[in-house]
Amino acid sequence: MTTSPASFDNSALRARVAANLYDVRARIAATGVDPATIRVVAVTKTFDASHVDVAAALGLTSVGENYVDELCAKRPLVTADVRWHYLGALQSNKIARALQCADVLCGVSRAKEILKIARLRPAATIDVQVDFTSFATRNGADPRDVPTLVALAREEGLEVRALMTVAPPLPEAAAIAFTATSALADELGVRERSMGMSDDLEAACRAGSTEVRLGRALFGPRVNA
Repeated sequence: MTTSPASFDNSALRARVAANLYDVRARIAATGVDPATIRVVAVTKTFDASHVDVAAALGLTSVGENYVDELCAKRPLVTADVRWHYLGALQSNKIARALQCADVLCGVSRAKEILKIARLRPAATIDVQVDFTSFATRNGADPRDVPTLVALAREEGLEVRALMTVAPPLPEAAAIAFTATSALADELGVRERSMGMSDDLEAACRAGSTEVRLGRALFGPRVNA
């Protein structure tokens, strides 16, 4: 998983990811949205460092990781200049390490997380995650709590870069969640909306996403998953 990109020829990998990226941009364009206005975060969970370098060579300079240990192991092996997004839920005992390895903490959903981040890294960049499912296993704040969280983060000197959401599984519910997240971002003056993954990027783009987070759509099935 953390193999050096110099250890093998990655030309075939680059060709495959380039073809997949072409398909992704075609899917975005089919929604009526200009693909150039949508940032693609390459989610490299379980993929090795060569995948990050290939993504960066294709212009994808935002990279997402879901696990702190994997992020911190992989980052030193990457030769490309990329911005690392930590996408996983924030465990209190791993926030400090996540801050050492990530440029953006994307799963912030509780006041105590905001206060700890502000104490450890003043002016850190975060995304506030919104949850519309009420599933116990889903990370994210209730939409009604988001204005208070955003206000607290700003009072503490953090940069609230985006509102982020992982949509409910049903297409109708996903569309509602994306539209609501976009409207909430407008209300709070948050410019970025990190919405949409491999299976639902079209609905997200139609609802106003500025950023989609893609793993399988770029790299194929995850390894060791």
